Amino acid sequence: MPKKLLIWLVIAFAAFYLISQPENAANAVGGAFSAVGDAFGSVITFLTALFN
Repeated sequence: MPKKLLIWLVIAFAAFYLISQPENAANAVGGAFSAVGDAFGSVITFLTALFN
């Protein structure tokens, strides 16, 4: 039960943030995707160096 409540609180907060500050929300999502892309690129670079 507490896990479900936490999930709903996170969803409610995300919806509130999206509605009240859409530009900042878009920047946050863009930053998160950028971080994931950078991490993926770092893993690829590591694996390339490891096998060469």
